[in-house]
Amino acid sequence: MKKILIATPLYPPDIGGPAEYAYNLECELNNLGHEVKVEKFSSIKHWPSGLRHFIYFFKILPAMFRADWCLALDTFSVALPAVLAARLFGNKIIIRTGGDFLWEQYVERTGKLVLLRNFYQTELVFFSKKEKFIFKLTKWILNHTTTIVFSTEWQKQIWLAPYELNLAKTSIIENYYGIKDLALLPSTKNFLWASRYLKLKNLEKLKLAFAVVKESHPNLSLDIGQWSPEKLITKIKTSYAVIVPSLSEISPNLILLALQYRKPFILTMETGLHDQLQEVAVFVDPINIGDMASKIIWLADEQNYLIQQKKMDDFSFTHSWSEIASEFLEIFSEL
Repeated sequence: MKKILIATPLYPPDIGGPAEYAYNLECELNNLGHEVKVEKFSSIKHWPSGLRHFIYFFKILPAMFRADWCLALDTFSVALPAVLAARLFGNKIIIRTGGDFLWEQYVERTGKLVLLRNFYQTELVFFSKKEKFIFKLTKWILNHTTTIVFSTEWQKQIWLAPYELNLAKTSIIENYYGIKDLALLPSTKNFLWASRYLKLKNLEKLKLAFAVVKESHPNLSLDIGQWSPEKLITKIKTSYAVIVPSLSEISPNLILLALQYRKPFILTMETGLHDQLQEVAVFVDPINIGDMASKIIWLADEQNYLIQQKKMDDFSFTHSWSEIASEFLEIFSEL
């Protein structure tokens, strides 16, 4: 039995990928007989930036002292205090990357619709003082962790050079792919968009594309919102299709849920899932409004829709939480 600390930015009832990831991984590790302690960052987010990282550092110290190893589920908010605490006690620590915090912050501040694959090649010279500090600190964090786990090879290749990563200290653990569920027949042709309201999620271009679509297909609709995990599953089940037109997406959970519930989807071509899903996805250029509109109209055709559903039925890959937990344990056994 191992004592494991999971440092996470979110945990249920918080809504978000890290919350679901932390909860499900905790359950599986407990089922395997390990003692798991979860410390969430969201409980102290009301404190000012900097101070809350300081508070979180002391918050996790007792659990870090007792832990055999630690898993941090982001690259900055929990990763910085966790890496410092792990170094204090000589503990092994894995950082599991989710998104790209710096890219998100930059796009939100500037409004520049820069693709993630280009970000570190073209935008470094335009960083604010705060962004330069975050970049340098993130590089330090990543190079002082024991191992970095990516969900896709795509993101790993983007980060290797700018963050000067040691390739031998990186691993890939894919996201959760569930067993197929029964698909419900949609009552309307509604396309579901469900995400945080960030500029990189490209909602404004999607709205413009739908305005074009509605001129010739007034029966199509766009369903926009943020919902709890339970409500989101209901929305997916009752939708016609799912659409994720973000500037870039590393490993979008919404698409993996669409796969699980056999809902055809339109996905940005700027994604770490491109190779994995190339046989089942309808890919779209996130910068091209015309491409978005044409792909929506194409998928609205019933014959094309049935073709996409058949492709999803033939997609048999699964990746359970039990497998994910075992892969993390295997990495730690080799450290």
